[in-house]
Amino acid sequence: MGLLFSRILHALQGFYGMEARILLLGLDAAGKTTLLYRLKLNETVTTIPTVGFNVETIQPINNVTFTMWDVGGQDRIRALWKHYYTNTDGLVFMVDSVDSSRFEEARSELEALLGAALMPGVPVVLLANKQDLPGAWPPTQVAEEMGLRKLQGNRWHVQGCCAVSGEGIPEAMMKLSEMVKQFRKARGM
Repeated sequence: MGLLFSRILHALQGFYGMEARILLLGLDAAGKTTLLYRLKLNETVTTIPTVGFNVETIQPINNVTFTMWDVGGQDRIRALWKHYYTNTDGLVFMVDSVDSSRFEEARSELEALLGAALMPGVPVVLLANKQDLPGAWPPTQVAEEMGLRKLQGNRWHVQGCCAVSGEGIPEAMMKLSEMVKQFRKARGM
């Protein structure tokens, strides 16, 4: 009987879409909150450093509704990230592509969170933000610095973007929705 209900629910999700829990993480000042409100409101909002978290439901992208959890990236708050891992369907990890002095720190945080027991197989979209600024590293180089090519067990995609203008964001979210669908299908959801 449970299998029947599971199949009916799966068929309805295919028709009505699915909901996905997405973590939006990265070091402080990477542009996470700017991205969140660009997605939610389609406009640039003046933000302040996030102490704690912001959560917003984003209109369906490719028939997937994202509930995005933007958790602060300050050093003292990163220890709390682990409390948000449960039931995560996707990860958006944002990197300030101009601030190469913090790439190693960002890589370390990304490796730690992907190594967590609740994160196996979770698809990752790495956003190389601030591509509009002079000195921005190209997305492929940012991906190399973050060690994505060595990543095993998680599908990933890197996308250059500008959270302020929205450039590159639609492509990244479309790719995330595709990867989330595949991830949920592989988990039998």
